[in-house]
Amino acid sequence: MGVDEYPMPVRNTLVDQVYERLMELLLDGTLQSGDPVSIDGTARYLGVSPTPVREALARLESTGNVVRVAMRGYRVPEMPDAKEITDIMDARLLIEPQLAELACTRADARLFDGLEQAIEGQERAPHTTDAAAIRAYHRADEHFHRLIAEHADNAALLRAYDALGGHGQRFRLFIGVGVRDSACAIAEHRDILAALRRGYAPEVYRIMHEHIKGVKERALAEHAQAERAKGTRPAAVRNANPDELRP
Repeated sequence: MGVDEYPMPVRNTLVDQVYERLMELLLDGTLQSGDPVSIDGTARYLGVSPTPVREALARLESTGNVVRVAMRGYRVPEMPDAKEITDIMDARLLIEPQLAELACTRADARLFDGLEQAIEGQERAPHTTDAAAIRAYHRADEHFHRLIAEHADNAALLRAYDALGGHGQRFRLFIGVGVRDSACAIAEHRDILAALRRGYAPEVYRIMHEHIKGVKERALAEHAQAERAKGTRPAAVRNANPDELRP
């Protein structure tokens, strides 16, 4: 089974397709920190009407990957600094272990199968520096956590989880360097799945907490690496033409 066949909920609306394409442009560095993102320019670039672009950008705004500027449309925010990463991860430390504990009380074969498929998607994703590989891994990682969040069946906590946007923000750090912590993350996801299968909710809480704590430590190390590499851009970025997406 290839990377593109990774079993996730099917995204087949035009808004979903535009959203995925914009994420790729963010991950390959075509759209960089501070760049304006024009609704009309993006629509022309992608060959679609402005409506799905507007909806996709609104979705990206909810994850923190673009921000709306009054009277000026959208722009790509600055790369998260160490304080912002710490704030996001500390919030995830409060929310995700609780979601995992709740999900454990409702766990069933459907959840176990979905999590196993997500882990397999992480394992299949090429661990290279190109945007497609980063996006494939990102989708599998994000899907693992979202399955647990949704299975907890707590709408308020799910809204809080969605508002954090921690997954998308962190993966912007991988531009030009690729995913560096896949082995750790995959092993930790397997530990979480094993604990869910055992069905002891406090253990699931503890293991998810340890996982997010590890993600936080690795994210801060990745940020420090990105800061050292600032100013260098991958070849795909040098050959791109981001002006087409601007006003």
